[in-house]
Amino acid sequence: MNSPFRIQPTPIRTMADGTIKQVHPFTGTEVWTVPGRGNRPLSRPAPDPVPLSPEDHTSYCAFCPDNQLSTPPEKSRMVRTGKGDFEVLAGGLPRDLDKTVAEFRRVPNLFEIVTYEYWNKNFGFEMDPETAMRMATYLADPEGRRHVLSIVRTRMKAAGEDGSSLTEAELLERAPSYFSGGHDVIIARRHFTDDATDDSQLASSGTLTSDEHAAFIRFTLDGMRDLYARNRYAPYVVAFQNWLKPAGASFDHLHKQLVAIDERGYQNDVELAQLRHNPNMYNEWGVDYAGYHNLIIAENDHAVAFAGFGHRYPTLEIYSRSPVSEPWLQSGEEVRAMSDLIHACHAATGPDVPCNEEWHHKPVDVDMPMPWRVTIKWRVSTLAGFEGGTKIYLNTLSPQNVRDRVVRELYRLRDEGWIDEEMRIATECSVQRNSLRYNPLLQR
Repeated sequence: MNSPFRIQPTPIRTMADGTIKQVHPFTGTEVWTVPGRGNRPLSRPAPDPVPLSPEDHTSYCAFCPDNQLSTPPEKSRMVRTGKGDFEVLAGGLPRDLDKTVAEFRRVPNLFEIVTYEYWNKNFGFEMDPETAMRMATYLADPEGRRHVLSIVRTRMKAAGEDGSSLTEAELLERAPSYFSGGHDVIIARRHFTDDATDDSQLASSGTLTSDEHAAFIRFTLDGMRDLYARNRYAPYVVAFQNWLKPAGASFDHLHKQLVAIDERGYQNDVELAQLRHNPNMYNEWGVDYAGYHNLIIAENDHAVAFAGFGHRYPTLEIYSRSPVSEPWLQSGEEVRAMSDLIHACHAATGPDVPCNEEWHHKPVDVDMPMPWRVTIKWRVSTLAGFEGGTKIYLNTLSPQNVRDRVVRELYRLRDEGWIDEEMRIATECSVQRNSLRYNPLLQR
């Protein structure tokens, strides 16, 4: 195993022929970008778009508004207020679903990665009294009971289990997974953009307005906070977004996922060991290094975005400058700043590019500050034999290619008023050393 205290390799080296060799400073991932391969178009628009009917806008897939009972019982939803703002409402009964329009819904994942049974059998986890009361109320409602039974049967059928011989009571023994599980989905309202006429015009993070995207981020953070609060055995909640099937999405319907796990994960442990050795590493080998090599894409007062290096796929990185490591505890202004840069990066990427959005934050049992940061990875290449045999990954776009593509789009989008107009782009930025603005030696 490589020691986290090894001499830090140079993250970016350009060879005489133009080949760019990269090493990620935290993971050690090796990446090469070969000249002449970075000019291909990224997006792959649908070759034969199918016209949409009016009903398709609301009933195209299981995540659409007309199919709210196709998902497990809703934990919460975010709706617009009369003043045009957004507020979070607790999940109700089936008869309540159509009383408000959910801009975003938080529901348990029908196919959990980590199940309620996992927590119960391995840790003795029991749902909290508030959740237990909510489940009892839902099952006491005839329509709610039918809904849960339908969800349980759907899950069993998908797993190849025959539940026909089970009684209702036996089926309902599986109900806790759909009230107190640790794997949630945050679902956006739209499947297609409002003006879409065919099935190629999907609603992505970048097609949301900046206000809608900020609400999406706040709602996701509220879900993270809630999962941590209700499960004391979970030191980490994984947050991510898979966009389009090549990036692992089950549905081409905008959604994020939250998964509470009982480990920090190997990479977090390695990163923590590095952090104890060099508490300033996120500045030194992240934002500062990007600034020294002209890879900064955009910034605002509380966040900064740059073209990432040492990633298997072309990557955008967005770092929070907040001194608060837990993103759900940051101020509204700090969260909005992160949202604006994430939104801008998605808008510049475009809705036809498959990508993974990965969130990184400090596990709750860690005593060192770790900034909230988000990576957006463009899934525009396929790993093959060369990568598997060498663990050297071929990335078709260099960090400079990524920077130039995104910066060009950001100027256009800002001129059109689609992204935050106060955002500073590329040469307008004034990123200074230790840009993340926290004292890693003192903060806890």
